[in-house]
Amino acid sequence: MNLTEMDFDGVRPFDGYGPGFFRIGGDVVEGPVVLHSAGWASWGGYSDAVALTRLASEIDVIFIGTGTEIEHVPSDLQAGVEAAGLGLEVMNTPAACRTYNVLVGEGRRVAAAVLPVT
Repeated sequence: MNLTEMDFDGVRPFDGYGPGFFRIGGDVVEGPVVLHSAGWASWGGYSDAVALTRLASEIDVIFIGTGTEIEHVPSDLQAGVEAAGLGLEVMNTPAACRTYNVLVGEGRRVAAAVLPVT
C-alpha cells in the first residue's frame, strides 16, 4: 500500500474525533462544529441552517455528519442549504470527516457540519 502525505496548505483538517468532541488542527473542540477553509465555528445542529448558508460564497459542497449512524436530515435544512446554491451530502460523521480532509487536501471548496459521535 502506498501512503501519500496530505498537504492542507494552511487549512486545518480533522485530526480525530471521539464521544462528544473533535480534534481540529491539534485543538480539541466539543460539540457540533462547522469546519471550512477559513476555520471552524460551533454549530447549532439541524436547526442552524444559517451557519451553513452563510458559507455559500466560499464553498460549493457541505458534508453533513449525522453522528455515529447515518440518518436523514430535516427537509427544511436540506431545502435551505440547496436554495443557497450549495450541494449537500449526508453521511455519518466519521465519513464526513474523512471526505472533508481528502477534498480540502485537493484544494476543493468544501465544508463539513458534523455532529459528534456517541
